[in-house]
Amino acid sequence: MDLQIEEYKYHDGTVYNGQWNEHGHRHGIGYLAFPDTSKYWGQFEDGMFGGLGILTFQDGSRYEGEFKKGKFHGLGIFTRKDKMAFEGEFREGKIWGLGLVTFPDGSHGLPRNEGYFEGNHIIRREKCAMVVHQARITANRAKKIAA
Repeated sequence: MDLQIEEYKYHDGTVYNGQWNEHGHRHGIGYLAFPDTSKYWGQFEDGMFGGLGILTFQDGSRYEGEFKKGKFHGLGIFTRKDKMAFEGEFREGKIWGLGLVTFPDGSHGLPRNEGYFEGNHIIRREKCAMVVHQARITANRAKKIAA
């Protein structure tokens, strides 16, 4: 597959700079800047965020990790603008699976907010240090791609 690299400005003010496939879809490595100041750096698959990347939001929140079909999916770290963070598993754009919540003061709460989550709710408390470690590795890999 021969990927072309070029910039494209959309009618709404969004700007994409990166690779395209032969079907005219964003595909490969690229950078997407939205009019609201949100930005994405990383991999695209057939026009959508797919693979490793970093998405920053207008309010200062940030996700670093894996994407699938344009959504957080896999391992990663989501950090809110107030520095509260979730490190762990995501599914279809939501916190879903094993992970750890860290509050802005660096604590994890009492009892510790570590375990299995569905959405923003902890379902079962359990140790998941390996998943948190893998989420940190994945976030660092996303940073390297975005650099």
